[in-house]
Amino acid sequence: MLKYKNQIGLFLVAIIWGTGFVATEIALQQYHVLQILALRFLLAAVLMALFFHKNLKQIKKSTVKKGAILGSVLYLAFLFQTIGLTYTTASKNAFLTAVNVVLVPVIGTLFLKLPLARNVVIGAVFSLIGIGFLSLEGLNGLNLGDGLTLICAVLFALQILLTNTFLKNEDAIALTLMQLTVAALLALVVSLILGYPLITFNVTGNLAVFYLGAVSTMLGFLIQTICQKQVSSNQTAVILSTEALFGMLASIIFLHEAVTFKMIIGALLIFAGVIVTVWQPKKILS
Repeated sequence: MLKYKNQIGLFLVAIIWGTGFVATEIALQQYHVLQILALRFLLAAVLMALFFHKNLKQIKKSTVKKGAILGSVLYLAFLFQTIGLTYTTASKNAFLTAVNVVLVPVIGTLFLKLPLARNVVIGAVFSLIGIGFLSLEGLNGLNLGDGLTLICAVLFALQILLTNTFLKNEDAIALTLMQLTVAALLALVVSLILGYPLITFNVTGNLAVFYLGAVSTMLGFLIQTICQKQVSSNQTAVILSTEALFGMLASIIFLHEAVTFKMIIGALLIFAGVIVTVWQPKKILS
């Protein structure tokens, strides 16, 4: 079991992010999406600084530079996803975002010359098809929102790949802190410039935002960064694709959404993809 502790940690991240869909649904009843982005990143950065202030001394010039790049990519990914959602359906938005599970090995191989294992390719395809079963009701042609969401998928793939690259000579906690701080500053500026105040006085909405900031963002990205030190970017992408599955389960439990046969097929395909990726011997494609 200890052999797979980092993979298990990434599964935990997927669970955290999956349950974040429910918190987002609740928060959206009281907040604009730009407010939610600003609050979740700001809260995450502040909590990181409070809980891990001893790691501040690990921040070097290189940490600031790398954190600025990661934070910018992360915020832009969320921003494009959010804007894309206003022009397309939620199901297409979720599916096209999940295309990053295939983009990570493709970009990594073509541009970063990373080795590509056969089982990762098979696992990524299985997971993508499974996510399609969970989220798609029909493509009906591509539109502006779909294009923006695909940009978001590319950015999420870059975030995973860059995290693996940048971690080699950096403290994981310090790098996470810088990433979240930069994302928070960008989100705050955009929200305020567009005229959205940061707080509304609603207990349920504020609790949902607190969960998104403290758990989904701070804890989620912290665990991701720590675990990625020992897990390849390709494996990371496939494991994190189970976020869609856990989001579905959370919606069934907390929002009382109906279970369908398509959901069951999708769940089985995602799990098959993860099992193939993590546990089968890796053979490098020639």
